Amino acid sequence: MLYFAWVREAIGTGSERIDPPGEVTTVSALIEWLAGRSAGHAEAFADRARLRAAVDQRFVPLEAPLGDAREVAIFPPVTGG
Repeated sequence: MLYFAWVREAIGTGSERIDPPGEVTTVSALIEWLAGRSAGHAEAFADRARLRAAVDQRFVPLEAPLGDAREVAIFPPVTGG
């Protein structure tokens, strides 16, 4: 797992290795499972509308399947300038 910006700050780390249970098959389910890991995770994932995700460095919707993902990143919406 990779976390960026205020998501990283709330959780207290930029990355962690996880082993979710077999029933966690989508990014959304992964976020739900991660929210139960700590108060920081719960805070970071409280408002799912403010989250974006990438699976193996490809932007995906939160309902995307995890498949055999090696890397999942969670971050706030990206703005450009």
